[in-house]
Amino acid sequence: MDANWTCPFCSLHCDGLALEGAPAALMLNGTDCPRARAGLDAHRSRDAPSACIDGSAVAPEAAEAEAARRLALWRQPLFGGLGTDLAGARALYRLAARTCAICDHAEGDALSLGLRALQDRGQCHTTLAEVRARADLVVCVGTTAVALYPEFFRRAGLDRPDTPCRRLVFLGVEPPAGWKGQHVAGSGDLFTDLQQLAALVATAPCRDADPALADLALALREARYAVLVWESGALPPHGALLLERMQRIVTTLNRGTRAATFALGGSHGAATLQQVFTWLSGLPLRTRPGPDGGEYDPLRFAGGRLLADRAVDGLLWVWSWGPDGLPPATDLPRIVVGPPAMGPRVRDRNCIFLPVATPGVNAAGHLFRTDGVVVPLVAARDDALPGVAQVAARLLHALESA
Repeated sequence: MDANWTCPFCSLHCDGLALEGAPAALMLNGTDCPRARAGLDAHRSRDAPSACIDGSAVAPEAAEAEAARRLALWRQPLFGGLGTDLAGARALYRLAARTCAICDHAEGDALSLGLRALQDRGQCHTTLAEVRARADLVVCVGTTAVALYPEFFRRAGLDRPDTPCRRLVFLGVEPPAGWKGQHVAGSGDLFTDLQQLAALVATAPCRDADPALADLALALREARYAVLVWESGALPPHGALLLERMQRIVTTLNRGTRAATFALGGSHGAATLQQVFTWLSGLPLRTRPGPDGGEYDPLRFAGGRLLADRAVDGLLWVWSWGPDGLPPATDLPRIVVGPPAMGPRVRDRNCIFLPVATPGVNAAGHLFRTDGVVVPLVAARDDALPGVAQVAARLLHALESA
């Protein structure tokens, strides 16, 4: 039993795991992560792949030809979902550039908040390896960290007896079950608490300072390597302001010691799509690429807004991770690309379904981890399904040959 499987179902991409049993069973060893087990359970049944046009099963070649024909008619398409790997992202970018499609990931709202803070104030971030090897103080800001990323503390080495971490703090949230950590309640308003914490770290005068925040500020100043952990999906509206305050704290600390932030987010290929679109176009997601360059607008090009305003005339939805990643409800024409089990759930009129493989389950691939490291994925089984990259390349070829 080779321990060479990497989990694709959250952006920690835990590796060194093992799968055993029949290909359909996909029994997991090496972790009890509920997110990994749920992801594998969704692929337990090996549904016969069936492409569909308006609810009727057809050959994949016929569905792809009709999809290309309809895509050519759309004057302003939206490419949404975008749940794929690195190769799929590259192929979708080329297809988007050919059709001048607006592109937004299903987790685009969370992505855009982190990107806004990076654009406005910059960022000092660290990696899992650095946290594991150096961090002696870890502060989780507004997140338990393990609700959606169950293996984070273990990946950060906090369960090891030789961990350098001497203090684990949760600001604004209760510590999760099973992990010992200090709870700093603060005022209950993270905006206010981070503002006060930034002042205390800078040793600025602060009237009626919260004692717990004052203690935390002192611990941050005395730490050799402090890490502030935040989660993109847990940010409130205007959460970019919280990130800016965290970066201000880190910048102050780095004048005399070492400190950084660590972001939890970018699952379902979101981090990968952001990286690929940025290096291919110079612009991030929520961009409309085209032959004359790209147009970027993080507010106007939000996928949900475009669908609600009917500002697009067709939706190409890509979600290769599991059958539950369905496109949002809309009466616009759709082309849906997903695993075979998704097919029966999108069999309605004005919709084409194209089955694809899932990276890390029945296809190999590569993904960006939450800390920016690229990790390879191996296929657990072979279902003879094309990947997103192959389908997108064939659609592009059909458009250019028409």
